[in-house]
Amino acid sequence: LDVSGNAKISMKSADDDEVTGNSFSMDKGIKFTGSGDLDNGMSVSYLYKMSDSSHTSSNVLIDMGDAGVAGIGRGNSGAGIRTVRYKIPTAGEEVWDDTDTDDNGIVGTGDSNAVYYSNSFGGVGFSGSYHKDDDTEKSFALTYSGLVDGLTIGYGEGDVEQTTGTKSNESTMFAKYTLGSATVGIQISENDKESASDVETTGIGISYQVNDDLAVSYGSNTVETVGSTDQEATAIGVSYTMGSLGIALSIHQADNIGHTSSDDREGYQLGLSFAF
Repeated sequence: LDVSGNAKISMKSADDDEVTGNSFSMDKGIKFTGSGDLDNGMSVSYLYKMSDSSHTSSNVLIDMGDAGVAGIGRGNSGAGIRTVRYKIPTAGEEVWDDTDTDDNGIVGTGDSNAVYYSNSFGGVGFSGSYHKDDDTEKSFALTYSGLVDGLTIGYGEGDVEQTTGTKSNESTMFAKYTLGSATVGIQISENDKESASDVETTGIGISYQVNDDLAVSYGSNTVETVGSTDQEATAIGVSYTMGSLGIALSIHQADNIGHTSSDDREGYQLGLSFAF
């Protein structure tokens, strides 16, 4: 087994009308990874990640060579539509995060002990997941980088069937292009629901690698629901690395939180992260 870890100290401010308590916090994590070869040429890999003494993600995967990789996972290890849930380039936190951690409109099916499969077919990357619990959730994602140098495009789709019989469909598509030190991206996601209004999300962003250590970014994210005011968020990010130490600052502005008119908030997060 190989062992790695991370630690982060954060100072987060929120809008004046939010009650957040102590603005200082810390996160810490330990990750165990291992692999072994089988006599038939295949290999098995294992991941277990803990954060603040709690299990956050894990998987057991079998690499079958040309036949792909299959296994079971849970948490942030991700497969299917989760692998493309948010592909906008950023030097800090996601645009929609840190004002009230509202991921309204961001796609992603459940993956607690989900079946995973991934492979590559003629340059097209495929990732799929199947999760059966109280609800049945299945999804897939496709990515391709062979059209133009520096360009990556992708599409993901997921279906959720609840025990009540209610169904919903999520989909997302993105394009990300890197030219020199700059990367730009756009992503459009939809969530079609049988029992509620559909949701459409559009995100755009640009990041610039000033040098090997310093990066900056700007992005926006708009969430639309029929008959409601659009939720709009913007963020500026800056990050700097010095060996195993990383410093990141994100400044956020969000308007019409949860489609509530005039519920506007702003805030920032400053973090020091360490990898070991």
